[in-house]
Amino acid sequence: MGTVENHLVKLLPRRERSRLFAVCETIRLEPGEVLCEPGKAITHAYFPLEASISLLALIDGSQGVEIAMVGREGMLGVQLVLGVTAASVHALVQSPGAALRITAAALRNELAHSPVLLRSMNHYLYVRMAQMATSAACLRFHLIGPRLARRLLMSQDRIHADSFHVTHEFLAAMLGVRREGITTAASALQRSGLIAYRRGNLTVLDRQGLEAAACGCYAAEREAYAALLC
Repeated sequence: MGTVENHLVKLLPRRERSRLFAVCETIRLEPGEVLCEPGKAITHAYFPLEASISLLALIDGSQGVEIAMVGREGMLGVQLVLGVTAASVHALVQSPGAALRITAAALRNELAHSPVLLRSMNHYLYVRMAQMATSAACLRFHLIGPRLARRLLMSQDRIHADSFHVTHEFLAAMLGVRREGITTAASALQRSGLIAYRRGNLTVLDRQGLEAAACGCYAAEREAYAALLC
């Protein structure tokens, strides 16, 4: 197996990548771990290597709805680029795995000394904003089935595996719908031969078919990322 890398870190020239590694620590993130909460100070930023993180908007004491995901393609804490030290979302670890962690102060110092890192972070900030805007429109206008297909593809992209553990309850919470709606949509995907699902273990059987079943938001997000960060 090749070395697992974060894409944003990989984009840096070797010297600047080494500087960043020197002020980071490698940690393991566990499912259900909360990394930041709205209104609270951001103490660390995270560059996932294997883990994936769900970003939730909390409204009126609700359990929230997912507005973005972070995996090895990105990072958590990008608002530090703007000098903002308070979190605006609830960040919940979805899938376990390794991540690089850096203190907010150390990241700000690296940004001040690395124009390349600053440019990458600015581009990623734009991509994150676009992802959140897309998610808001998707939540309002698209049906559960295409939204579920998009969500499963996003998970697969960040986990880099065809099989992963996810429950109907969790998907319902992330998409802001009733569990019954997820069950119906997942059953339809399974009957079409796109996925297999049993006792919380989901396997993508037909990636191309799942992309065809997803709403156009999935392709739009990938194109936005590729235009600036590939």
